[in-house]
Amino acid sequence: MVLQIQPPTQLEVIYPDSDGQPVANNTIQFGWIVEIKQNIECLFANDPNLFVAGDLFWYPVEGRNKIVNVPDVMVVLGRPKGVGVARRRHRLCYQQWKEEGVAPQVVFEILSPSNTQTEMDKKLLFYDRYGVEEYYIYDPDRNNLRGWLRGEDGLDVIPLMEDWVSPWLKIRFAPSSEGLQLYRPDGERFLTYTEISRNAEQERQRAELAEQARRDAIPRLLQMNLSIEQIAQALGLSVEEV
Repeated sequence: MVLQIQPPTQLEVIYPDSDGQPVANNTIQFGWIVEIKQNIECLFANDPNLFVAGDLFWYPVEGRNKIVNVPDVMVVLGRPKGVGVARRRHRLCYQQWKEEGVAPQVVFEILSPSNTQTEMDKKLLFYDRYGVEEYYIYDPDRNNLRGWLRGEDGLDVIPLMEDWVSPWLKIRFAPSSEGLQLYRPDGERFLTYTEISRNAEQERQRAELAEQARRDAIPRLLQMNLSIEQIAQALGLSVEEV
């Protein structure tokens, strides 16, 4: 009798999605992370194949859960924002082999006082090794911006960042003595974290007023002898809502 010895079952590799550390070390760093992430999301809101994430674990190599980095902001062109009814694809982490092998093309890091030079050197080596095309570091405390662009031999330093335009995102960097400004391709500047929050609240209020105005119009339209179906069509409501 020949016994068939089954090979041992390979243990499942776990890819953690958190290290227990906060997203940012201070409010300045957090504000910049949110500003860059949300402005890029707004800029590419109509592009279903551009994914933006903040503080998301990125694993470039299958089966190697020790090879990981957590960019403050990363942009992946060619990967979907989301799928399904809500148009959202929930990613606990970015596992590159599950994303058709597409690496984030653009990465931003916002420095905080706790970042060491050794830590940032390791990040640069990681992004160079695993395919990032553009890498930007901004130190808000020192108002210092640096950038790298992939060349034939890897990531090369961008010698002049003033009015630099990102080849992938087409956004313009405008560092000055008063601080960094970022501009959309249409020339509009990026909104600050406070402005984003204020605009979101104003948009919510406008939506509520518009909804109330539609509902207030229903009695007047009924008095005009319009049918419920006609009112629903005119106001963009369902028959049940009318």
